[in-house]
Amino acid sequence: MQDEKIQVLVADDERNLRRMLRAQLERWGYDVHLAENGVDALRVLEENHIDIAITDLRMPEMDGMQLLAHVQKTYESLPMIMITAHGTVDTAVEAIKIGAFDYITKPYDRNALKEIVAKAARTCELQRREFATPADANGRFKIIGTSAPMQVIYDMVERVAPTPSTVLISGSSGTGKELIARALFENSNRRTMPFIRVNCAAIPPTLIESELFGYEKGAFTGADNSKPGRFELADGGTLFLDEVGEISQEMQVKLLRAIQEGEFERVGGVTTNKVNVRLITATNQNLKKMVQEGRFREDLFYRLNVVHMHLPTLRERLEDVPLLARHFLTRCNTRLGRQIEDFTDEAMAALITYSWPGNIRELENVVERCTLFCDDAKIGFHHLPQDLQITGPDLQTVAEEATAPAGGPALDAGGLKDQVRAATANLEKILIIRALEQTDRNVTRAAQLLKISRKSLQAKMKEFGLRDET
Repeated sequence: MQDEKIQVLVADDERNLRRMLRAQLERWGYDVHLAENGVDALRVLEENHIDIAITDLRMPEMDGMQLLAHVQKTYESLPMIMITAHGTVDTAVEAIKIGAFDYITKPYDRNALKEIVAKAARTCELQRREFATPADANGRFKIIGTSAPMQVIYDMVERVAPTPSTVLISGSSGTGKELIARALFENSNRRTMPFIRVNCAAIPPTLIESELFGYEKGAFTGADNSKPGRFELADGGTLFLDEVGEISQEMQVKLLRAIQEGEFERVGGVTTNKVNVRLITATNQNLKKMVQEGRFREDLFYRLNVVHMHLPTLRERLEDVPLLARHFLTRCNTRLGRQIEDFTDEAMAALITYSWPGNIRELENVVERCTLFCDDAKIGFHHLPQDLQITGPDLQTVAEEATAPAGGPALDAGGLKDQVRAATANLEKILIIRALEQTDRNVTRAAQLLKISRKSLQAKMKEFGLRDET
C-alpha cells in the first residue's frame, strides 16, 4: 500500500555505525532492520520484506560482495547500497558494475545518504509497476507469453540483440520494458560486460547530470570525493535509461552530445572522457508527440529511435492471460504458503475478458489478492474483485462451451501450450459472438461490452471469420 513505510536493511559489523544509520533513517521515515554481517543479513531478508539494503563491503563471515551476489540471484530487484572506506572505492565501483544500486563512503555525508536512499525508495515504487518472470516460463527470453504480438517482439529481440544499434522501447507502465532491455543485453555480444540501469523518473532534475556523467571532488556541496557516472560504469557494456522522457531539455542537449560523440565531462571536471556504450532507452510517453509540442528535442529523438519496439498492453495479448495468471498463482502459493490448485473456468473466463488498464502488474495483484482470500481448492468467480465480475455474456456458459471436449481434440492430442492456445481462441470467439448477438452486430457497442478497442475487435472478427456471419 502507498502509506506503508519503506523497509531498509542495514548490515555492518560496526555496532555504532549501525545504530547511527538506524537513528538517521528512522528520522527520515523509514523502518530499519539491523544485521551485524552478511549471514545475519540473509536471515533478515528471509524473515522480512525488505525494500532497500545498505551493506558494508568488509564484514566477517560473508562480506558485502558475497551478499550482493546472493541478493542478485534471490532478490533480483532489491536495490543494494554499498558502504565503503576511502581505500575500497574501486571495489564499490565494481559492485555497481555488477548490479549494486549505489555506494556511500565512510564517514558518510548525511545529505548524500538521504539523496541516495530517497532515490532507491523512488526506484522501488516504480519497480512495483513492472513484473518479473522465471527462466522456465512459457515464452522466450525468460518472458511469459506465446501470443502473436509477443512473437513479433521476440523476433525483433533475436534480430536486434547482437547488433550495437540504439533501441527505444515504448509501452504503458507494467508491460515489461525492462525485461525486454535485459533480453537485448543478455543476448548481445556485450553480455559479459556491465548492464547499468538508470530510472530517470527516480532522479531529481538537479542530480541527473552528476548521476549520468559523474562529478569531481568539490564540484558541489557534499562532493567530498570524485565519483564516476553511469556512462563510465557502463563502458564496454550496455546503459539502459528507463523513462527517458522525464529528462529536462537542458539535460537532453548534454545527453545528445554523449550519444553522438561518445564523450562527456564530469560535473566540475575539465577532462573529456570517452566511452563505448550500447544505449537502450524506454518510455511510457509518446516522444513523437512531445517533439511536436516542443518538450523533447527532435535530434535526440531520432538518435534514440534507431530501432523502435512498442510493447503490447495486456488487453492486446489476452491469450497470454492464462499462462500469466497460473504463473503468478504458483509464485503466490510459494510466497504466501498457500496450496490453491487453479482457477475455475468461470474465473478464468472473467480474467480473459477484462481490459486490464493496469496491465500485467494489475493481473499479478489480482491473483495475489485472490490467493489470500480463497479457501477453496480453486479460485472462483466470486473471489475476483468487483471490477472483474463484469456483466454481459454468461461467463459460466461461455467457459463451459469453450472448454467442452466435444468437437475439439482429445486431451492428449497436443501439449499444454497448444491446448491452452486453442481453448483461449475458442473462448474469445464465443465471447465475441455473444457480444455481437447482444448488440445486434453493432461493432462499436460490442467492443465497449468486451472492453477492447473497435480496431482490436475488427481484427479478431477477421481472424475468426465472423465478418460475413449473420
